[in-house]
Amino acid sequence: MITAPRAASVSTDTMLPYRVVARAQQNRDTVTLLLEPIRHAAQPFRAGQFMMLYRWGVGDIAVSISGDPSATDDLLEHTIRAVGPISRALHDTPIGGRIGVRGPFGIGWEPESATGRELVIVGGGVGLAPLRPLVLAALSARAEFRRLVLISGARTPTDILFRRDQSRWAETGAIELYQTVDRPAPGWTGQVGFVTEPLARLRLIPERTTAFLCGPETMMRFCAQSLRRNGVAAADIRISLERNMQCGVARCGHCQLGPLLICRDGPVVDYATAEPLLAVREL
Repeated sequence: MITAPRAASVSTDTMLPYRVVARAQQNRDTVTLLLEPIRHAAQPFRAGQFMMLYRWGVGDIAVSISGDPSATDDLLEHTIRAVGPISRALHDTPIGGRIGVRGPFGIGWEPESATGRELVIVGGGVGLAPLRPLVLAALSARAEFRRLVLISGARTPTDILFRRDQSRWAETGAIELYQTVDRPAPGWTGQVGFVTEPLARLRLIPERTTAFLCGPETMMRFCAQSLRRNGVAAADIRISLERNMQCGVARCGHCQLGPLLICRDGPVVDYATAEPLLAVREL
């Protein structure tokens, strides 16, 4: 497959045309799209960052990148759940269809800052998509971390994202994988319950642990509280916040959360920053 050369001079605020070259249906309403640049490629991204994806004639939304940040082929992966008109239009884009891309934007997970520590990664539902680049980055530098734990939650077994990836990660022995579902189905032999349950059972060295959480805010709050009870510092807990990001460059103000503009100051922030803001009902 021939792809356009990466152009470092292309601004992150420039809309670049990409073509869908592959689709992987994750579950009934979620798909992973593989995109290649038609002319110029976007700048390299970091795990946890997002792109503004545009479907011509419909509009654009912020979508986290779910691909490998170490890849050098200029391809982008985005895992999209169809929940509204724009996400539905992006979700339904066929192979060969075009999508506009701006970015990358935001602050990522920054796993390199946790070198030498134990990594605990917790993803709920589609929240696993922004965490996949973090897992891939950590696995590619596995010797740099003491322990790597992934707790993956979904509503039902058929809602689990990246099933093959998760199985492969666990089979290598490089990662401890705990999968749990809210509602089991015939044939399911795994855990049943919320992600907070396997998280609470982990035996951690709190002063050496960095945690990464992504999912519904209620889930992240309960997980963070569990980690805090285990002695993990709030500054060592990182969460990915979702707000109405329309410009991606901190101009429109739609994504404001207290003093933060999530597109610029997030989406990843530490829990010491997020905790007092999430406690305010109006925010």
